[in-house]
Amino acid sequence: MSQERLAEVRFLTVAEVASIMRVSKMTVYRMVHGGELPAVRVGRSFRVPEDEVQKYLRESYMGTA
Repeated sequence: MSQERLAEVRFLTVAEVASIMRVSKMTVYRMVHGGELPAVRVGRSFRVPEDEVQKYLRESYMGTA
């Protein structure tokens, strides 16, 4: 990833991701550790790129019949 692209990435905390997805923080941690949601470790916490959260939600969306 180029320096310019990396500077444009908006990172979200686990709590912010949980709020957006309407799930618990533990669910987000499971998704990160399970490889379903990419994240960057910053110290002892994780940061998730906002575009990856949006991508996950788009790909997981299921329409009803």
